[in-house]
Amino acid sequence: MLLALDIGNTNMTLGLVAGEAIVASRRAATRPACTSDELEVLVDGLLRLDGASLSDVTGISLASVVPALTSGAETMAERRGLQLLSATAATVPIPIRTERPAEVGADRLVNALAVGRLYGAPAIVVDFGTATTFDCVARDGGYIGGAIAPGLEIGLDALASRTARLSRIELAEPKKAIGIDTVSAMQSGVVLGYRALTLGLLERIRTELAHAEKVEAPSIQIVLTGGLSAAPWVRNLPGVDAIDPELTLKGLAILWAVASGSPAVPGETAGWTGSAAGSIHIISEKAK
Repeated sequence: MLLALDIGNTNMTLGLVAGEAIVASRRAATRPACTSDELEVLVDGLLRLDGASLSDVTGISLASVVPALTSGAETMAERRGLQLLSATAATVPIPIRTERPAEVGADRLVNALAVGRLYGAPAIVVDFGTATTFDCVARDGGYIGGAIAPGLEIGLDALASRTARLSRIELAEPKKAIGIDTVSAMQSGVVLGYRALTLGLLERIRTELAHAEKVEAPSIQIVLTGGLSAAPWVRNLPGVDAIDPELTLKGLAILWAVASGSPAVPGETAGWTGSAAGSIHIISEKAK
């Protein structure tokens, strides 16, 4: 079985992939200072919650934006004798049309790969995480850029920590924009305000992408993902085609399948080309 491992700034998400399906997924807080030993114990413990373990894993498909934990995952794989494929601009098999491809986050590239294969393109992926990212995918599956906004929880934390009388609140959508107490006023500003930010930026990006790709705006696929994509206020956003909290894990499974030369890539759609064959790195003699 394959371990799909997505290491973000706030959370680490893992999925156990058997064949073309994610059979289990778990989430834990990211601890950048943890050692490779601690990372191994954590990953093994999360897998054991679903009756599996690292001993059942034959390879790791990794997307990480935390360099210290990228190194820790590599050490863990080497110690276990596992093949490791790290998602980068060099290994994700899509055109990257930005000025500095190497600077694009691994998770953003994996999401672009996944949305093109699973939902079609052109498309926009909105990933609600530590930051909220908007990523654009051209008709040929190429990544062409996007936008980065502070995440919803970052805004709430800043509001609570930088004011004397405002504390952290539940991220619930209020019934009205005019709050009648401090909590409802904060919920209006934070939740409704962030909803407006999302819709406003999404509308402008969709208009620009439609013009660039010479398509009608409604034909662009809008897919939401990330830890906050299951929030009630997110589910009510208009114009969304799909909410897929496991999009990054699915993208890592697709990346592995392409790199290993699998004849049946999970969720493949017509019109996509590219190959990552040979990019799986065997980092231990035990894996040969």
